[in-house]
Amino acid sequence: MRYADANVIKIKHDVLEAVARLAFAGELEERKDEIPLKLIPGPTAQFRCCIYKEREIIRQRVRLAEGKVPGITDDGNVIQVISSACEDCPISSYIVTENCQNCIGKACINACKFGAIEPGRTRTHIDPAKCKECGKCAEACPYNAIAYLKRPCKFSCPVDAISYDEYGISVIDEEKCIRCGKCIHSCPFGAIGSKTWIVDVIKALKSNKKVYAMLAPATEGQFGEEITMASWRKAMLELGFTEFVEVGLGGDLTAKYEAEEWREAHEEGKKKVTSCCPAFVNMVRRHFPELSDAVSTTVSPMCAVSRLIKAKDPDAVTVFIGPCLAKKSEVVDQKIEGNADYVLTYSEVRAMMRAKDVALEPVEDTYQEASVFGKRFGNSGGVAAAVQESLKESGNDIDVKVYKANGAAECKKALLLMKVGRLPEDFIEGMACEGGCVGGPSSFKDQMLARKSRDALIKKADDRGIYSNLSNYDEESFSMHR
Repeated sequence: MRYADANVIKIKHDVLEAVARLAFAGELEERKDEIPLKLIPGPTAQFRCCIYKEREIIRQRVRLAEGKVPGITDDGNVIQVISSACEDCPISSYIVTENCQNCIGKACINACKFGAIEPGRTRTHIDPAKCKECGKCAEACPYNAIAYLKRPCKFSCPVDAISYDEYGISVIDEEKCIRCGKCIHSCPFGAIGSKTWIVDVIKALKSNKKVYAMLAPATEGQFGEEITMASWRKAMLELGFTEFVEVGLGGDLTAKYEAEEWREAHEEGKKKVTSCCPAFVNMVRRHFPELSDAVSTTVSPMCAVSRLIKAKDPDAVTVFIGPCLAKKSEVVDQKIEGNADYVLTYSEVRAMMRAKDVALEPVEDTYQEASVFGKRFGNSGGVAAAVQESLKESGNDIDVKVYKANGAAECKKALLLMKVGRLPEDFIEGMACEGGCVGGPSSFKDQMLARKSRDALIKKADDRGIYSNLSNYDEESFSMHR
């Protein structure tokens, strides 16, 4: 997948694998200080000014891999700035380029109301301490000599949660951040990362506990048409998990119970929003708190499968695997009873696999625990389609209109319309990532590139309905509401 940080992704993965290897060997605490020295042997620097800076960045990445913050203060956010890697972006948004002709007219100086622009010997100069970033100077310059530099992480954040301190280090506002993870891959210096639960999961795998792997519906197609759910099940059992469950099953469960909520709300003339995307739920609660009561009380597919497992085995450890970083927030911030104990991204679980020499291999797709609607839950529009199918199967085929908010920008627009009472639709399906979960920040492959394989894999699934599929499970043994 193409990211702004493509050349540093390997470093991230190398750190994760090194931590996983030592954790499996039971030597992490004693030997973790060796990781920076092994990955950056020297004597010459590879990417930064010196090997000491590079090693400090690796050290902070090791801390993230351990589930710790890279620095001293922990604000609770699963997404963290690696301060040692963040320093090379310009602080000023507007700078004067070499196109400046040092003209007599000085349109830029005349346009500035804050005295931030001064004449220079060869070109004008913008004082970042005085600049208010209004952009009037850039508009006034006849030579287009003033460039607007968009700091990638700040520009990518859909809720304006990123600023920077007096030293130019990015700062994430924990109160604004929705944990979508969009900033992580936007940084070309790899200066933003997330805490991982690799060490905790490995400890659980080495214990006597039963540990269940729960794989996101968005996974099918990510690794090609030959890598099936059965492929993943085989690999996870080889890695040490007790059992494996397809979370598309949770999609069926969520669709059934959310359909009942939609029916009741429709009868009462109320509007509701979906609850399966944690970044969207965070957006509602942090930026539109007056709409919090509209969030569906039905739990996410991840939580549904975790509760199903724990209803049979209360001591089970449940681990969700997928492309979503906000799922970590669902566990840490939302604290829903019975939810997954840990969340791993594809890169994190694959680092564990490499550490144990486990590979994804083609296996005939004989494993299916979800309907096609549950499997499509990870696509934009997939939740709405599943809920509408559930309404139809239950004999409540009501005419509901759904605003399918595809991406954070559309989510904000829909919530703003709902806030001011101008949303024409009955319900909002909110997905903070464009394309849905398949476009998550930790996806293995771009959603458009994976579409053909995904469609081919799902096409092979049988045509069981949501209700017929759920008849195989004891729904009375656990609650589907928060």
